[in-house]
Amino acid sequence: MNELIHSSNPYLKQHATNPIHWKAWNTAVFETAKEQNKLVIVSIGYSTCHWCHVMEDESFTAVAVAEVMNRHFISIKVDREEHPDVDAYYMKAVQLMTKQGGWPLNVVCLPDGRPIWGGTYFPKQTWLDALEQLAQLYQNKPEATLEFAEKLQEGIYIMGLAPTAREEQRFNLTMLLDKWKQSFDLEYGGYQRAPKFMMPTNLLYLQKLGDLNRDKALLNYIDLTLTRMAWGGIFDVIEGGFSRYSVDFKWHIPHFEKMLYDNAQLLSVYSDAYKRTSNPLYLEIIEKTTQFIQTNWQSPWGGVYSALDADSLNPAGVSKEGAYYVWTEPDLRRIVGEDFDLFAQVFNINKDGYWEEGNYVLIQNQPLTSLAATHAISEFELQKRKKQWESKLLQERNLRAKPLLDDKIITSWNAMLITGLLDAYSATQNTAYLQQAVRIDNYIQTYLVEEEGGLFHSSHHQKAQTLGYLDDYAFYIQALIRLFEHTAKQTYLWEAKRMMDASLDLFLDDKSTFFYFSQEQQADMILRSIETEDNVIPSANAIMAYSLLYLGVAFENRYYSELAHQMIEIMQSQLDYPSAYSQWLLAMLYSESPAELAIVGENALEDSLRIQANLISKTFIFPINEPSTIPYFEKYTATIDTQYYLCENRHCLTPTSALSKFIKL
Repeated sequence: MNELIHSSNPYLKQHATNPIHWKAWNTAVFETAKEQNKLVIVSIGYSTCHWCHVMEDESFTAVAVAEVMNRHFISIKVDREEHPDVDAYYMKAVQLMTKQGGWPLNVVCLPDGRPIWGGTYFPKQTWLDALEQLAQLYQNKPEATLEFAEKLQEGIYIMGLAPTAREEQRFNLTMLLDKWKQSFDLEYGGYQRAPKFMMPTNLLYLQKLGDLNRDKALLNYIDLTLTRMAWGGIFDVIEGGFSRYSVDFKWHIPHFEKMLYDNAQLLSVYSDAYKRTSNPLYLEIIEKTTQFIQTNWQSPWGGVYSALDADSLNPAGVSKEGAYYVWTEPDLRRIVGEDFDLFAQVFNINKDGYWEEGNYVLIQNQPLTSLAATHAISEFELQKRKKQWESKLLQERNLRAKPLLDDKIITSWNAMLITGLLDAYSATQNTAYLQQAVRIDNYIQTYLVEEEGGLFHSSHHQKAQTLGYLDDYAFYIQALIRLFEHTAKQTYLWEAKRMMDASLDLFLDDKSTFFYFSQEQQADMILRSIETEDNVIPSANAIMAYSLLYLGVAFENRYYSELAHQMIEIMQSQLDYPSAYSQWLLAMLYSESPAELAIVGENALEDSLRIQANLISKTFIFPINEPSTIPYFEKYTATIDTQYYLCENRHCLTPTSALSKFIKL
């Protein structure tokens, strides 16, 4: 046992029986390193990371590796999901040194925490050789390591600076879209590369833009992507839920771990698609994804857990990637029975669906309509049989060893899920989604709000851990705004404003007008940075810009509005490759021609939900069914007849009470 046995973090606990003297991240560790004049190893991963497991099995359980690490180094294990600021700092270092990044992330540092060497996964002997050489270098030429650390620190600092406005205004959306479209995969959707990530924030923006501009070509690409993702092995057709990415260009073989943040965001994407098309496939994805989350990740207290591992025990008792999810042909014949030939046509139990070692990953490559016609049965009958097969396969799978559950509850990811569930609610009118969203908010308010009113970043077994980061505040403010839009309860807006004011105090860099990722008191050992690019998780700064625009209108707060416009204007001058800035492009949609819809009346909420069920818009919606002290609302009086007040670019149209006329408008 090492010190990690005392940790409640699931990832750290995985390493508690390693022979390495692992320590958890804290500033006292570096004081010890300075006293002993030892280099520090910072090894970063997360509980569902396949290659983290591989490196642990190969290296961190080996006595020979432990002897070197324990003799020459002080070793720290970090869960990137618990300390995203630490991960971001050392990731920048590795990207500067190697031009790439990923997990596991392994960095060797000076005793004060400044990095001097690092990379991702290392085979055992490579890792051992590197550590021996670094220990000798530090012992024999400490000045060389110090000089390199100083240069690297300067590079990390520059990478973490806020963007500044360029003098020439070069933003041209048409040119950016033309450049973006060149990377589209027009056969399987997504991008022309593998591994293939879903990038929900890209899909969300492109779908909204395509709908607003009536761009059929763009919407066809979105539908191609969403259909192929739904058919592919990246979506678990048996139980629901998306894996993190596909290792091939067909969305067939997933990297099997499932993350809450992917599934939360994809609920919003598929909900908009269902609003737009009424495609039953999209509804199936929404229903299966929400059911998967409810079954596998819902905690007894209301919050939602983080992830499921890629690895699990196979029938031989060996931990293998994907063991829980894949199927052999003999097993499928036994489970499906006389319907196997038809099943094999639907799910490609052939060379297209084959993976490795006799295993298949289920994948569709044509619609059920075509398959039904080929087999002279109705589509209804084929859909019925498909559900029966899925039920049988789920019963069989439930007998298998389940993948490891990461039962951390992360504020930002739960807030994303609130937004995804509310989008699903507005698209389907299923009140269970609203109820689940409210339950998650109750958990955040009960267990993740500090006594002083700020946020914690995460909790484990109801115990809060680490102070909140910018993304916790940003996504929670967004969720509170969406809760107001779907309930008309103004307490949500007041709470959103309170959280925004706290964010301005804790994170805002007044000089740049952007927000730091971490609080000042979280930056004892690492540089604070300002992050503006989207990744799989959107830019928290861009989310804040949108919320500042919304709250600026609602509370008639010019400071909010001007701050948002300053941020967006600077980013417009910077924007070159749009796939990394789609959340900013979404914010720009709301800032360029701002529109507000006040729905006023005793039935304002019901009418608002009717509108949202059929509309993908760039309009701020305010359902008002009670007296209010919120500045934008207090001028309105709710009566029996609902009135619709639409304003665009500070010009208000004549109010109307005719819903059909308004929807057309």
